Amino acid sequence: MRITAASDSALLVTFGDSISLEAHHRVIALFRALEQLRDPRIRNLHPAYSSLLIDFCPLVVTHLEVEHLIVSLAPVASSGGEASMSEVIEIPVCYEAEFAPDRANVAKHLRITEEQLVTFHEAGDYRVYFLGFSPGFAYMGGVSQMLYVPRLETPRTHVSAGSVALAGEQTGIYPNDSPGGWQLIGRTPLRMFDASRSPASRLCPGDRVRFKRIAHDEFERIAREQEPGN
Repeated sequence: MRITAASDSALLVTFGDSISLEAHHRVIALFRALEQLRDPRIRNLHPAYSSLLIDFCPLVVTHLEVEHLIVSLAPVASSGGEASMSEVIEIPVCYEAEFAPDRANVAKHLRITEEQLVTFHEAGDYRVYFLGFSPGFAYMGGVSQMLYVPRLETPRTHVSAGSVALAGEQTGIYPNDSPGGWQLIGRTPLRMFDASRSPASRLCPGDRVRFKRIAHDEFERIAREQEPGN
């Protein structure tokens, strides 16, 4: 564990320089331990692949005091136990062509069939490393090497909310309509981010995720249930 000053009101805690499940477990363990303290001096926590950025109020606490707090929680971070015991969250996905404009090109790039692409993606056990890009966008690792595919050369100006995508070693779900450069292979009818909910994001750092294939009629049924008032 390495602790460095990131600004006059933040410390960065890093657990190595590479993406790994071990580092992720330690990040999430420290993240959850600090969350549970509910220390009013800490304003925000920002977990990433192998680091945790801790934003604090410099008017009431110093870098050194926050560093001492982090060090006191080092045994929790070293164990990383709680993060590895997260329950699996199942996300329904329709992989049909209507919702998967890049499915054919991705399969061609990977030299597999479109059915194999869906089967391999659905079989994965994914982990939410952090949220970023837009509110509720979960960067998930655990993608099979057989599914590694580059981002689009030219990002789209519009990606529909719920779109399930691949990029490099990651998979993700666009929580809102937005621009985007990942390869779209399906869509979930679930609302992944809703500011009126608590928590607003359906997925949080440390969550484990599995995708479940559904047919178009099931997609429509679940989508109707997600509408306000239902």
